[in-house]
Amino acid sequence: MDTLVVTPFQHLCASGELDRGSFPHVILIDGLDECSGEENQAELLYTMKQCFLDNDLPFRIFIASRPEWAIRSALDSEPEGHLCQLAYHIKLSDKYDATADIRRYLWRRLQDIGSRSHDRRSQSRLWPTKEDIEKLVAAASGQFIYAATVVKYVSERRSSPVDRLRTIINWTPEGGQQTRPFELLDNLYRNILSTAKELYEAVDTNQGRDLTLLIRAHQMNSTHRIGGVENTTRNFDEIVGLEEGGSEVLCSDLHSLIFFRGKFPHREMRFYHQSFSEFLDSESRAQHLFVSETRVRKYVAESCLQKQLQREPFLDVCESP
Repeated sequence: MDTLVVTPFQHLCASGELDRGSFPHVILIDGLDECSGEENQAELLYTMKQCFLDNDLPFRIFIASRPEWAIRSALDSEPEGHLCQLAYHIKLSDKYDATADIRRYLWRRLQDIGSRSHDRRSQSRLWPTKEDIEKLVAAASGQFIYAATVVKYVSERRSSPVDRLRTIINWTPEGGQQTRPFELLDNLYRNILSTAKELYEAVDTNQGRDLTLLIRAHQMNSTHRIGGVENTTRNFDEIVGLEEGGSEVLCSDLHSLIFFRGKFPHREMRFYHQSFSEFLDSESRAQHLFVSETRVRKYVAESCLQKQLQREPFLDVCESP
């Protein structure tokens, strides 16, 4: 970074050839979370601070990233968060409702695709229908990548956009379809989940725990598919053998997909997007990360039984005097 930006800029300043009025002062960094490895992400953030902020250069840095560990730690309270007092943090997931923008985007892009198609059905003013759009908007759950995936799939020129849109509308996790309209989205989910799984299970105190199984158990519990367990992190941590607060540790690298709401002891874990829950339900989409409901129920039952055995003696044996 020093070689690419700082040193050339300083040379320009020293030469007197720099026109500060026209020189670009904004550096955009998109997808910081896609930089391989947490240590590399943290190092990049610290290097930017040293090069641009500590040297008092006139640059403004704009970073877009999923809220993974490295960037959350850098923005956290001092002394750990070295960017805490230096950065303005905009949390899009908390306040911003993209529903209207997604609806508008889908209307315009699908109508544009239809107007260029040879299928006369797609050239009608009745395509796509309002009902189709609303189903897509609901499925997106505020997630623009879902809408972009739909558009990419429908725009395939070798097929009818009407038929491909109908494939998406009719697609269900358990339908056994051969088509993969959400392949782009699924790749993203698999990448995020695989990375989080590797990092979580590498920690000594977490050895023997399966992150994907625990996330799946949380998902099933939130939709009442386990039964008899109040949907709070406190209760759930206890029955699956996690220490208090273990659910939040479990999700340390899944903040782009999962959030927590409420206060202890009524704190709950929630998914941002409906499509992530559907992804977990589908073996064809989750692939090697899929965990069956049977396996989850077996694990929860064994955990509950183990808890009971630890709390009370299984056999009360008294020696005779």
